[in-house]
Amino acid sequence: MKRIDMTGQRFGRLTVLSYVGCSSVGARWKCQCDCGNIIETNRNNLIQKERTRSCGCLRRESSSERHKTHGMTGSPTYRTWCSMRKRCEDKTDDHYKWYGARGITVCERWSSFENFLSDMGVRPRGMSLDRIDNDGPYSPENCRWATQKEQMQNTRKSVTFEGKTIQEWSEQLGIKYHTLTYRMRKHGSVFLSKEPT
Repeated sequence: MKRIDMTGQRFGRLTVLSYVGCSSVGARWKCQCDCGNIIETNRNNLIQKERTRSCGCLRRESSSERHKTHGMTGSPTYRTWCSMRKRCEDKTDDHYKWYGARGITVCERWSSFENFLSDMGVRPRGMSLDRIDNDGPYSPENCRWATQKEQMQNTRKSVTFEGKTIQEWSEQLGIKYHTLTYRMRKHGSVFLSKEPT
């Protein structure tokens, strides 16, 4: 039976260069892949659609694309997303009692970091994730990037006296926030109403 010359024919990314010889499974051909690699394969592998389409680079690229990540592992935004899920879902987390145990949940959409990133964007420097409704879930409608001051004003632990939070009193009186918090715990808000001595 006369051998069909396949020289110059293309199969996927492979171009047949020359006949190599005959093997137990038929004629073998030398091929050059579009990526530059040279391989040898038999005729059946070339003509059957689901067989050899490249030197192997096509399979590697497809696998890489399937397992491709967002490239932000370790970034502040990614760490924020991990921490959010951990304190709401991991009962062994130190902060779970203030989040998951209180019924604070992460919306289903944000089980994917890519969705969280799409909704919230990259975490701005000096800001952290804040829930607008402190008893509500972590979700696009209820979250924002906030400064520490905004966070403190929004916390469920915020104490107000005459309509002002501790943070606001701290700024007005020129007393550090933590010092003021200590004095409030020790003496109550009454000391705020005293005339300075």
